[in-house]
Amino acid sequence: MRVVRFHQMHHSLVSISKFLSLVLRHKPELIGLQLDRHGWADISSLIHAANQNGRSLDLELLIRVVHENDKQRFAISEDGMRIRASQGHSLGVDLLLEPRTPPELLYHGTIEQFLPSIRERGLLAGARQHVHLSADVHTAEVVGRRRGEPVILVIAAAEMHREGNVFYLSQNGVWLVKHVPSSFISGHRDFT
Repeated sequence: MRVVRFHQMHHSLVSISKFLSLVLRHKPELIGLQLDRHGWADISSLIHAANQNGRSLDLELLIRVVHENDKQRFAISEDGMRIRASQGHSLGVDLLLEPRTPPELLYHGTIEQFLPSIRERGLLAGARQHVHLSADVHTAEVVGRRRGEPVILVIAAAEMHREGNVFYLSQNGVWLVKHVPSSFISGHRDFT
């Protein structure tokens, strides 16, 4: 009985996390939610809108999702009144991140089928505002594995920075940059 209850709670947390990613990163209008220009939503408005749209959500569950998310995808404001996604927005929000100097190397997890496009155009943000890079190989591998057998690309981040590319570090430790030209990518036979 206890195993079933744990599995149900885990499934509920994952489901709520995916829902929050959708409305806080991409489509707040699905539930009539308003984000400010920095991506923040009023927590009570979020809970009310979620419940009005068939999602059972309360403050306790919301706090659990925020604190138990292994990637720390969400942040709660210091006053405890607002919530936002830490990065990954397709909406035009300003997270007020300061430019940072990246480490020598960063990593990006992808899959084989995207390599021809990456080789031709580099890493593009696509629908998001930034390309997401990891400070360690393991995290990049986990990200790449979501779509299949991961391929880890090595990014010459410090060299990119020296050449004028601006990097940001999100609140949850993800490195962000607008574009990674293919000339700064290695670590795979197509980029040697």
